[in-house]
Amino acid sequence: MLAAMFTSVNIRGMAQPKRGYHHGDLRNALISAAVDLAIEGGPPSVTVRAAARAVGVTATAAYRHFQGREELLDATRQLAFDRLNESIATNVARRSRHRETVVDALLELAAVGRGYLDFARRWPGLFRLVGLLVTDLANQPEDSPFRTLSAAMDTLVEVGYLPAQRRPYAEISAWAGVHGLAMLYLDGPLRDANEEVRIHVNTRTIEILAEGLGGHAMPQAAIEALRDAIGD
Repeated sequence: MLAAMFTSVNIRGMAQPKRGYHHGDLRNALISAAVDLAIEGGPPSVTVRAAARAVGVTATAAYRHFQGREELLDATRQLAFDRLNESIATNVARRSRHRETVVDALLELAAVGRGYLDFARRWPGLFRLVGLLVTDLANQPEDSPFRTLSAAMDTLVEVGYLPAQRRPYAEISAWAGVHGLAMLYLDGPLRDANEEVRIHVNTRTIEILAEGLGGHAMPQAAIEALRDAIGD
């Protein structure tokens, strides 16, 4: 999860509350309403009563599906987590390709970060919601963002960029870097940064992280390719 070149994920279009839900579909309608609440106001705005009001049912009816706020938050986090995964997968699928294997592997790593930062920038309320969802790293699904990042690290080892002895916990270090950058954009001194500054910061971030992973300077071809990708 490294640099940020952003691709939109149309969560609002995919997760609108179903005002006229069918019998037996109230649970999904409440989750969709909770997603919209999170988009507008972040995790604090998500409550069972607020979701019930948004759907147009009584709180009593909503509590038949969710015993409390935490249960509704868990269901909403999972949907938001799926959207984060979609953002990363879309960026990886659309990334630029390069004939040099090392450069191509670094572009894949950058695409993972791009999807992560894209999601944080476009949907800060949902990003805050999923922030604490990943607690058991050993049992993440194969298509999860963490596994996607781990696979990108494995590829860097395979192409000879990341030394095998430096592989353990490499994805944690990369994740920490990109998550920290996301928070600087959301809550820190970079929250008002213009696009030119963002591109520069994102480029330097991935260069520094990639060089830290490999333990040596990036190939010039990789630097140029990454700058081109980030500036797209």
